[in-house]
Amino acid sequence: MSRFLLVSLNIDAILGEVTITQRKKKLEVMARGNGLSDAYTATLRRLRVQEGNKSVLGLKVLMWVLYSERPLLAEELCHALAVEIGSTDVDPNNVPTLRTLVSSCLGLVTVEASSSTVRLVHFTLKEHLLGNPTLFHSPHSTIAEVCLTYLNFGSVRDLSPTLRSAPSTMPLLNYASLYWGEHTKIGMTGNVKMLALWLLDRFDEHISAQLLLLNDNRCNMPGSYFPTQRGPWGFTGLHGVSFLGIAEIVAALLEVKGWDVNAIDCTGGTALAWAARRGHEEVVKVLLERKDTNPDQAGMYYIWTPLFWAVENGHEGIVKLLLEREDVNPSHVDTYYGRTPLSWAAESGHEGIVKMLLEPEDVNPNHADTCYGRTLLSLAAEKGHEEVVRLLLEREGVDPNTVDTRTGRTPLSWAAFRGHAGVVKILVGRKYVHTATPDNQNKTPLSLALSERHNEVVRILRNHADSQLVAVARHPSLRAPGMRERMRQRRSLRRRPQYQHH
Repeated sequence: MSRFLLVSLNIDAILGEVTITQRKKKLEVMARGNGLSDAYTATLRRLRVQEGNKSVLGLKVLMWVLYSERPLLAEELCHALAVEIGSTDVDPNNVPTLRTLVSSCLGLVTVEASSSTVRLVHFTLKEHLLGNPTLFHSPHSTIAEVCLTYLNFGSVRDLSPTLRSAPSTMPLLNYASLYWGEHTKIGMTGNVKMLALWLLDRFDEHISAQLLLLNDNRCNMPGSYFPTQRGPWGFTGLHGVSFLGIAEIVAALLEVKGWDVNAIDCTGGTALAWAARRGHEEVVKVLLERKDTNPDQAGMYYIWTPLFWAVENGHEGIVKLLLEREDVNPSHVDTYYGRTPLSWAAESGHEGIVKMLLEPEDVNPNHADTCYGRTLLSLAAEKGHEEVVRLLLEREGVDPNTVDTRTGRTPLSWAAFRGHAGVVKILVGRKYVHTATPDNQNKTPLSLALSERHNEVVRILRNHADSQLVAVARHPSLRAPGMRERMRQRRSLRRRPQYQHH
């Protein structure tokens, strides 16, 4: 591929000369060159001296393709190149054709037939372009200005905020709505900030707010509900910029308007909840500096506080910031599952957060949810989080034999059922852990491991049982009633063949 590309670029460069002598000289120069890098340099030089506005267009195309947050569709790129900063609406006559767009790049970009996306002709071109930092001036600022200008167009603002997708006549709307924030964070300028503040005014009536929420792949998580038929009601500019994580604009918004920082939006959350959920630590700091911010404000659905969101998503720095506040309750219980932040941290395996939440002396390490009766240890054991299991077992008062109310399983039963050999080894190595407690279906940890064909877990449990039987056999005074019969059953069980993985 690279050899073919090199030949193609060199031929184009040679044919770009107008006389035979000039073409011979170009051929001699390229013969002494260093392959693709020299070919790219030569092509870019020819691109810059094209007639009319083709040189400007070609560089803009390369900039967008190089710095966009995702591959752009051909229609999206054409409309992006039609936007003029300072304009108030779309000018369809200013949209370049795809043919013009591609030809202005002299073979450096290509359009994939299968996806209609515009890409650089080769991955080495990206390296070459990024190695020349003076080629494009403030690319992210430029892209942010284009996106924000587009979103502030009158025809865009007039769209219904309840639409579930961008109209086909406005192909740049989806990209601009989802990614203007990313470009702004990198390329903040005074003009970008002004355009952003204009967009964020009455943001809950703008279609871009709806598109932003629809694209959020975490809208179906516990504690969130988004009634799309009503649009993004209550999702204000403060919610939106906290969602995106642009601390400088959050601060600017708070200065220019009297906001209710604890207002709840259509998803049931506050601006602080969005920042905590998405890991925007600087935004959290800005919001917590406000005296009127309630850091423990519960959401509308399931009563999740910002701490719940930070814990669930593993944002350790934000958890620390919230726990430093005396008005944050780390033992808050949600209304759907009856679980605490510590319960979610244990299930998710966030070791550092579990440590922080276990520090208060009054925390209940045996808390069981009200929905299934699952303890912290049960949840961590089922998910195979070995370090969290160790942390919990080291805490005084943790009962490793608690059974949940729905299945009657112990933490050991869950670990054996899921095949987490490491957790099983930790549990059976602890004193007072019951290794043969049957669940509601009369299945022991060993029978669960056998049924799921977890051979390593089966081996660990059998070896542990053997060691216990040997210990009892050597100390007749410790034998319990029925021990002879259990030993006989144990020997019979060992003669059964193990399941093999295929």
